[in-house]
Amino acid sequence: MKARTAIVSSVADQGVAALTNILVLVAAARLSTVDGFARFSAVYLVFTVLLGISGAYTGQPLVLRRGERDEVRTACRSAVAFTLLVASVLGALLAAVCLFVPGDTARALLMLGLVLPVVLGQDAMRYAFSTLHLPHLALASDVLRLVCVLGTLAVQPHGASAARLVAVWGLSALPALLLSAALVRRHVAHVPVQLRVLTRRGHLGQRFVVEFGVGNATSQLSVLGLGVFGNPLVVGALRGATTLFGPLNVLFTSATSFGPPLLGRLASERRRIRATAGLAAALAVTAAAWATALALLPDGVGRHLLGDTWPAASALLPATGSQYTAMAVGTCGLLALRMLDPRTTLTIQVVFSLASVAFLAGGYVLGGVPGAAWGLCLGSACKAAATWIRVAGLRRRSAPERTPVSVPAVRSGH
Repeated sequence: MKARTAIVSSVADQGVAALTNILVLVAAARLSTVDGFARFSAVYLVFTVLLGISGAYTGQPLVLRRGERDEVRTACRSAVAFTLLVASVLGALLAAVCLFVPGDTARALLMLGLVLPVVLGQDAMRYAFSTLHLPHLALASDVLRLVCVLGTLAVQPHGASAARLVAVWGLSALPALLLSAALVRRHVAHVPVQLRVLTRRGHLGQRFVVEFGVGNATSQLSVLGLGVFGNPLVVGALRGATTLFGPLNVLFTSATSFGPPLLGRLASERRRIRATAGLAAALAVTAAAWATALALLPDGVGRHLLGDTWPAASALLPATGSQYTAMAVGTCGLLALRMLDPRTTLTIQVVFSLASVAFLAGGYVLGGVPGAAWGLCLGSACKAAATWIRVAGLRRRSAPERTPVSVPAVRSGH
């Protein structure tokens, strides 16, 4: 596939995935009460953390894969099989534990456990398509998922429980999973499955999971903690605000997940870094424009989107919009570091993600929910500055001083 076609397909796929994400949360907000949406948001946060861990451990190392064609195909088949196996085991454990725990949130988590192999498996195949330079197949699968999600949620009654919405959302991905499995099989059917390499010490995914744990997951679990130990409506308010930025959130995550195969087509390191800097500027402008448009929404339109959650979420739009503008710059900085040397990102993630948690908690103490949102914004701005300072430092080093890092190819017999 030509580079331009691959880029268009990849961008379109991320747009469809973003639209699916935001419509799921919008539909849940409109179908639920404020308390019901808070429960759904809490469960969706758990899923987001698990999705991020899965992508960090198997997906992100996969898209950095280099080697012979059969080695890459083996890596793709192994990553998909590993994800399905682990998701099945983890989902069964989650469902078994929640079966004996009372409450609506526990029932929703039980449903999440049952559908976990479906949603994580479909996502793993998106990474495989990207690595195989077949983003148009990922696009086809995600379009099918969007249609199924809209169709199933459209027939749900108002006031549907969080458990029901989680089950409907998860099962609606089953047709996309089956389609993706059929398409992936056509390209990897005759290569072996090698799972041992994914569990070896030193697998790059282990480092990426740590980065995710102290990065994305830390802030999300901190929000969940504020809801548990502080005001339960904090989760719904912050989640409602970030829901409106759903397309940008998915694009930022996808930049580090699916950007390397596309940027790797550029001939030189200098061109790749310049392209990443241009992407950072474009995404930052887009985030600022999106935040401005949301701030100008009439209350009637906002209530139509988020229902009873709109008043609390709208008050956070200035802080959340500023945070996403900073996140655009920081995400692209991390992408540049991944291409230069993926070992350099862990320290930045640890230091500035923990700083973001401190800013979040401090902001909540000083200014309530709006203060917490501005704390997250400050943390994102500091991380963005640190990433590009590190990129500049690496670029000043001579090429012989940098040892290139890549995921080792999977070879049979190991």
